[in-house]
Parts: sequence; C-alpha cells; structure tokens
Amino acid sequence: MPFNNPSAPFRDIVASIEKIERFVAGIDLVAFSKDEKTISAVERELQKISEAAVRLGKEAEQLCPGVPWADIRGMGNWLRHQYDRVDLETIWTTVERDLANLKSAVQLTLTSCLLLQSRAGPEFHKNKKIEKGCTFFAVGVTVSIPLLFKRAKERIES
Repeated sequence: MPFNNPSAPFRDIVASIEKIERFVAGIDLVAFSKDEKTISAVERELQKISEAAVRLGKEAEQLCPGVPWADIRGMGNWLRHQYDRVDLETIWTTVERDLANLKSAVQLTLTSCLLLQSRAGPEFHKNKKIEKGCTFFAVGVTVSIPLLFKRAKERIES
C-alpha cells in the first residue's frame, strides 16, 4: 500500500544507494566477490530500494517517469526468494552501471517535489493534484536501469 508522503521512500532510495557507494568504494568485482559482508550489505540495501519502490506504488511512475519501477519492485522478491541463484556479477553490474542513474532521477524528483512543496505551502500534502504536479519537474528524465531482477531473469531463461 503506498504511503501518503512519497518523499520518504525517495529519500530512502537515495540513502541506500549512498550506502552501497560507500560499501563498494575502492573495490572491484574480484574483491567484492570475496567479501561476504559487503555482498550481504549491498544485497540488503538493494532490498530496501525495492521495498521503497513498493511503498511508492504506482505513483512512482507518475512522480519519477522513465525508471523501470516494476523491475525494481521485483528485485526484492528475487533477492529474498531466489537468493541461491543470485549472480554476483549481475549485482556488481547493477551497482556499477545502474544505481547512479536511479540516484540522479530520484534526486531530481525529490528536488522538484521540495520546490513544489515550498511554493504550495501547507496545501501540498492535502491536495493530491498539487502533489502529482511533481511530475512536471521530472518529465524528460529517462533512466535506463534494467537492474538485478530483469538481468537475473534473462540469465536463467538463457
């Protein structure tokens, strides 16, 4: 069930991405594959990103278009239920190639929503039409991030 305040899950996504960036700073795939703690920490933050996307619900597509939200929501299920089939190279590729784009798109949406909120005043959270106006600022941001779920599914099917 989506939450009333979409900025909280968006902030959680950015926070999780920043943690992942710190966890993997200065290491490569080989070092990552040998570090159980870092693997577990990265997987946990990816699950949190997925859960934040679940909490955003269908509003995610409206507020932050161009992001494959369905794949991001599915990623958490994949990590939880297919944990024995998760490929570390796929996780690494997701971290190295995809999260920066997601972070940029979400930060733009957050900035836009905050700007709109400051202009709208206390009516922001009471009036869904005003809240949906965040889309206006985020339109045009196209993010191509297939992420873990889509890539892992493709690997198993091939």
